[in-house]
Amino acid sequence: MAHLGISNSVKKLIRVDIVSDTVCPWCFVGKKNLENAMNASKDLYAFEVQWHPYLLNPSAPKEGVRKIEYYKMKFGEEQSKQILSRMTKGLGFDYDTSGLTGSTLDSHRLIEFAGRQGLDKQNMLVETLFLSYFCEGKFIGDRLVLLEAANKVGITGAEELLNDPHKGLAEVEEEVRKNSTFVRGVPHFTINGKHKLSGAQPPEVFLNAFQAVANENSQS
Repeated sequence: MAHLGISNSVKKLIRVDIVSDTVCPWCFVGKKNLENAMNASKDLYAFEVQWHPYLLNPSAPKEGVRKIEYYKMKFGEEQSKQILSRMTKGLGFDYDTSGLTGSTLDSHRLIEFAGRQGLDKQNMLVETLFLSYFCEGKFIGDRLVLLEAANKVGITGAEELLNDPHKGLAEVEEEVRKNSTFVRGVPHFTINGKHKLSGAQPPEVFLNAFQAVANENSQS
């Protein structure tokens, strides 16, 4: 009897490192497109995804400001409407413009902490934070919102981390500095340490990159 599937033992490993910010809508769109590409090629490849921090607005206030007012102040009323429309179209569902936006540093501390407990947990946390911010109007600078997300995906020790503003801070700040030397915009994807993609690329672009990496590995 022919075996139609491909066992995990022969799947090529594709590692994807993603530099992003948790209030970046195109990072959320890019995540969805990447996952569509991963699902379409899961019989060929095994995937390992890791998230890395970037601060779109390093001076964003910790206490937060109203989302809609921030966009109007930054881009002007007319352009902010166009941007919000593009966000909704890109996300595939309504972008909740209620609530606050502000510093994302604590969310990155939590994401880095989650990664130490497993990349699957880290990825689930990033998804939960994106949904909280973009779809539910929650402020992810809020300690309770972060703790709720951590508990939802089973991250242990999150409360102790969030209660200590210095815990994990040096690691995140160092990685932000490092990422800022080669990243000019997010999302930024590095596939198997070589192939670099910027922006919310469509699934086909990721599939082509996976194939290119697989071909290189076969020839090496």
